[in-house]
Amino acid sequence: MGYRIFRDSRGTEWQTWDVVPRLLDRRVNERRSRTATLGGSNRRSSVDRRVASGPRPSLNAGLDGGWLCFEAAEEKRRLAPIPADWLLCPTERLEQYCSQAMAARRATQELRAMDG
Repeated sequence: MGYRIFRDSRGTEWQTWDVVPRLLDRRVNERRSRTATLGGSNRRSSVDRRVASGPRPSLNAGLDGGWLCFEAAEEKRRLAPIPADWLLCPTERLEQYCSQAMAARRATQELRAMDG
């Protein structure tokens, strides 16, 4: 994960990092070895005890390949797809990426809404 801090032309300080989603459920294949039960003491009605959790949550369109996150004191934004040069580009270009990014909800805003 890359990380940068920059100050835009209005003086706002932004923290910037890339977010690449990972596979939500790693249990795709059976990990347990098949062993014989001893004396029929196994009370399970099914061999596979994994619980079906329904469909996996999907990311908003365009975010499944990852996004660039911009966060300032009062605002958070996301830009997808991640620009290839974002880690090394000049601050002016990073500010352009930030201005193109879409507003995003902050976790702290969601928590305050639940408390209020």
